[in-house]
Amino acid sequence: MPVYDYRLPSPVLGEYVRIYQIVGCCFPASMTDLPVKAYWPRAENCLSFTPRDPEKVEYGFNGNLIETPRSRINSQHIIATNRHVGRDFFIFQVVFQPGALFRLTGIPSHELTNTLIDAEAVFSSEIGIVNEQLANTAHYEQMIGIVERFLNYLVARSKKRALPIDKVSRYLLKNPNTASLDWLADQACLSQRQFYRQFLEREGISPKLYGRIARFENAMKIKNAHPERDWFSIAIELGYYDYQHLAKDFKEFTCLNPTAFETATAKGPERTFGIRET
Repeated sequence: MPVYDYRLPSPVLGEYVRIYQIVGCCFPASMTDLPVKAYWPRAENCLSFTPRDPEKVEYGFNGNLIETPRSRINSQHIIATNRHVGRDFFIFQVVFQPGALFRLTGIPSHELTNTLIDAEAVFSSEIGIVNEQLANTAHYEQMIGIVERFLNYLVARSKKRALPIDKVSRYLLKNPNTASLDWLADQACLSQRQFYRQFLEREGISPKLYGRIARFENAMKIKNAHPERDWFSIAIELGYYDYQHLAKDFKEFTCLNPTAFETATAKGPERTFGIRET
């Protein structure tokens, strides 16, 4: 039975976790070409678990497949990746709130941008136990409790507090085209230089680029939710100057034009059971 479950964390973890993305499907042996997920850049940092068959990741479309570990930190990316799933595909992805990964690890996020890091190299033996528990758990509902206990452990030992910039980052995530950087810095009680430096440390990229990626993510989700809509109307709705402005972001973030990348996303594993990511 396929699994496609996006759900909120327990209230106590809401300050750190935006959402859980839990997706799984076992593909038959007769299926020779397994699905490939064209994963567009999103304004997010994640902790991902793949307790069954490993996933292989390809940056862009270069043909170089990197086998990922059982658990990994997906840092902020500014380029699309292709995720080649295994036959017994399952991923439990923890999408963090802005600033939360930095608070939990203490690692400046700009040092991790465009990387996939083995989580055991960061969290040592504790996450190794989590990996073993997940691998021996049959139902994903039980996995939620395992992951949340680990996250609560990380929160309890974290020594970095939330700052006003984290609240501002959440606003920028939801409103990527409605506020000036001057206004955002003022809301964070910081000078422009301080705001830029702290944003880079906590999110991995500049606030301007973060807003661009958040808007691009919105464009992809609108198109998935309303495939009958044309890219021009989506571009105008989201505040792009014109279609070419949106197409320029596609070229920078995916190396493809909108139509070509839309074709690539149609090969994702969720499409095999009739679901579009929105």
